[in-house]
Amino acid sequence: MAKVIAIANQKGGVGKTTTAINLSAALANLQKETLVVDCDPQANTTGGLGFQKDPARRSLYHGLLQDALFESIILKCQMDHLFLVPSDKNLVGATIELIDLADREHVLRKMLEPVRERFNFIILDCPPSLNLLTLNALVAADSVLVPIQCEYFALEGVSELLDTLMRFRRAQNLTLDVEGVLLTMYDERTNLSRQVRDDLKGFFGDKVFSTVIPRNVRLAEAPSYGQPVLTYDPRSSGAESYRLLAEEVLAHAEKGIGTGA
Repeated sequence: MAKVIAIANQKGGVGKTTTAINLSAALANLQKETLVVDCDPQANTTGGLGFQKDPARRSLYHGLLQDALFESIILKCQMDHLFLVPSDKNLVGATIELIDLADREHVLRKMLEPVRERFNFIILDCPPSLNLLTLNALVAADSVLVPIQCEYFALEGVSELLDTLMRFRRAQNLTLDVEGVLLTMYDERTNLSRQVRDDLKGFFGDKVFSTVIPRNVRLAEAPSYGQPVLTYDPRSSGAESYRLLAEEVLAHAEKGIGTGA
């Protein structure tokens, strides 16, 4: 049964979408059947995996609110073993339309149930806010992966983020675990990056991934070509870092970390 990982942080610009695209691609590269669910109305994950805007294409919105069969909105990506549930601008309205539904925080969880046996991993890319789409993702998830940018203001938001996750766990999903804290945009040449790394390790301990994601031009370029960095430039430092991250996530799954076990 698939392990469901939500990639979430209330702060924008920390590398959520980059991580959703490239971690998923790296897991697929390890021959793990991987489904990415784009829960963000901006649809950057959808575009970053090579799918241009298409008003006729059904998206996560149609599954959540128009009873489209979940299987019917899953798209096959160019990489083997990699699949996508796309987003589109209609998802903006979902945060309003979901309010009137009974058990509104559990809609996505129920949608995923029929396909969990088909995949090894399901990755949920969340919007940069704590709205009903993010709540649905956190209810559906076994664990949450938190990307944190290596900058001063990231440290200020750590305690608030942790408090939000703990309150959510008590109220909505008692089995939600922290998959790990991922340091992104890391520059080993700067004292600040090293300080942020050390402070986060002091705060989160072994919940901080050993892998860090460096500042890398190829990571920034790849989405404009509709590709993960593993196919755009497989020899880049960005590609190598996400390969290492996928191995860590796979090791967690094999040990039962973040699965409610």
